[in-house]
Amino acid sequence: MIRSTSPDVTVPEVSITEYVLRHAERLGDKPAMVDGPSGRTLTYRQLADGVRRAATGLARRGFKKGDVFAIYSPNLPEYAVAFNAVASLGGVNTTVNPLYTADELVKQLEDSGARFLVTVGPFLDKAREAAARARVEEVFVFGTAEGARPFAELLAAPPSPPSVAIDARRDVVVLPYSSGTTGLPKGVMLTHHNLVANLCQCLGMQNFDGFTEQDTILAVLPYFHIYGMVVIMMFGLCQGATVVSMPRFDMQEFLGIVQKYRVTVAPIVPPIVLGMVKHPAVSQFDLSSLRLIFSGAAPLGEEIARALSKRLGCPVVQGYGMTEASPVTHLSPTRNAPVKPGSIGMVVPSTEVKLVDVVTGAELGKKQEGELLIRGPQIMKGYLGRPEDTAQAIDTEGWYHSGDVGYVDDEGWFYIVDRTKELIKYKGMQVAPAELEALLATHPAVLDAAVIRKADEEAGEVPKAFVVLKPDAAARATTAEALMAWVAERVAPHKRVRHVEFIDQIPKSASGKILRRMLVEREKAAG
Repeated sequence: MIRSTSPDVTVPEVSITEYVLRHAERLGDKPAMVDGPSGRTLTYRQLADGVRRAATGLARRGFKKGDVFAIYSPNLPEYAVAFNAVASLGGVNTTVNPLYTADELVKQLEDSGARFLVTVGPFLDKAREAAARARVEEVFVFGTAEGARPFAELLAAPPSPPSVAIDARRDVVVLPYSSGTTGLPKGVMLTHHNLVANLCQCLGMQNFDGFTEQDTILAVLPYFHIYGMVVIMMFGLCQGATVVSMPRFDMQEFLGIVQKYRVTVAPIVPPIVLGMVKHPAVSQFDLSSLRLIFSGAAPLGEEIARALSKRLGCPVVQGYGMTEASPVTHLSPTRNAPVKPGSIGMVVPSTEVKLVDVVTGAELGKKQEGELLIRGPQIMKGYLGRPEDTAQAIDTEGWYHSGDVGYVDDEGWFYIVDRTKELIKYKGMQVAPAELEALLATHPAVLDAAVIRKADEEAGEVPKAFVVLKPDAAARATTAEALMAWVAERVAPHKRVRHVEFIDQIPKSASGKILRRMLVEREKAAG
């Protein structure tokens, strides 16, 4: 078992809102949240006031402790207002991918039991359709849209939110969705204590230059995702930094915002790292303000990390985590330590990790490859309404089974080399094979299907489907292109199947479980 070399941290028993806004009164007119493209700004004073006003407005509409509030929006300054207002009332935020189709949105709204929803004008039609089907009581909109109730209405009353008793260790505050190691997306129950603990762990990491009040942090990664939500938005705000958001990624705009706002820290994902290595426009912008590039959500190759560090003249370091761990379990030291490109870093404070044989479960030593098991205060409460999945993920001793295979070197640096879990990571976004397999099974020409990850230089991984067609002539005439187009009409862009291979039979075990490893080996053999 490996424990962090950093001292354990003391985690205050407070709500996430109280912790995130702990410096707001002192910082006053300092910019807290900035919309990068427009420059629209919320100061720390305005943010804290907006949170109290929104909480007041929600409470007056009957929103209470334990109720679920869905946020279906790209990155905007108001995202932090809504999230923290709900949290302060003891409510639960369920954060939704803004690129979801109405059908995908319905599934999350129904599973989470969402009562209210907020979105933006361009997504209002999908939001209304899904809300009606999922019996959501009220839909709000950031900004304005014809016939919609503005979120700003909640801010109209003087701030007098009710006093709510929050049990930080028991009360769930956010319900993001994750596929875990297998199956369909599941609601991950994260408590106030989980999130506050993880922020304290990041702050307590030795030789890690986290965010400071002097930093300007770029939030191009979506707030609905645990990385954007906690590592960027919450970590930035609790440290008094200025967080500049982008609603979507565009390389030219990204580089322009770094230059315009003198961004100092850019938490990104490997496909953006690769783009910055190769894109000719990088040399046309002044990026000298950057002191740190932080890469997460998917593995980053050593050569690419070195290449970007050389091009920008600043460190490019990795971290590691997962939705079920709030998310951070490993960070790379940024000073007084060797730079080890390709490593996910070292264990964060108050966290234990052990590596076990993927077959026998026997504990392994250093430089031996095994599954990472993780234990600490940041590990989720469980999956919503899925006790069996929870028991499979967290054993009786409290170890979370990550489904990732790696090893640790003699100095305590970890490396990820493989996954036992089915999950596909497309540009750092989760894709559940089971979800695509269930969808493909509804196509009239498909008899059976299995989906695996296929390596891709730009995206990291993409979904590839192995498909068995029905025997009739009409089905046999179905092309790979037609199948991919059919899927694309029904899922968010990151879930689209990018390759289809027709085969005679899907390999399965005696119990009917897809033998995915055989398909992975087939793919590797094909080159």
